[in-house]
Amino acid sequence: MAEEQTELEERIIIKDQHTKEIDLVNRDPKRINEDVVKVDFEDVIAEPVGTYSFDSVWKTSYTTFTVSKYWCYRLLSAILGIPLAVVWGFLFALISFCHIWAVVPCIKSYLIEIQCVSRIYSLCIHTFCDPLFEALSKICSNIRVALRKEI
Repeated sequence: MAEEQTELEERIIIKDQHTKEIDLVNRDPKRINEDVVKVDFEDVIAEPVGTYSFDSVWKTSYTTFTVSKYWCYRLLSAILGIPLAVVWGFLFALISFCHIWAVVPCIKSYLIEIQCVSRIYSLCIHTFCDPLFEALSKICSNIRVALRKEI
């Protein structure tokens, strides 16, 4: 009985990795669209002091703006939400696939190959340049500079 319960819990855990519960109240928990699409009536339409329209026009404009924005968004998300989710899912899967199967192996391969070139380059520098610069430093070590002020 305990083994069956453990096996059932393992199946539930494996299933939850692919289909997790979503929050229907807080739909932007990481706040990625906080500054971008937060547009209310007051952010778009404002009347400065001295140029007020009729109160009924102002209230009707507010209601019209808010309701039309709400329903246009809902209609567009109902029509295009699922197809765009498929497109974005495919795109991010493609990016992940390319990164996992092409980019990282190429970088690792390059680092392995460049290590060999780096050792050869280092050997050449130490063989040819180090004696040259050491000789130049011995030649220049006996140079003395003296500053005198002549009147």
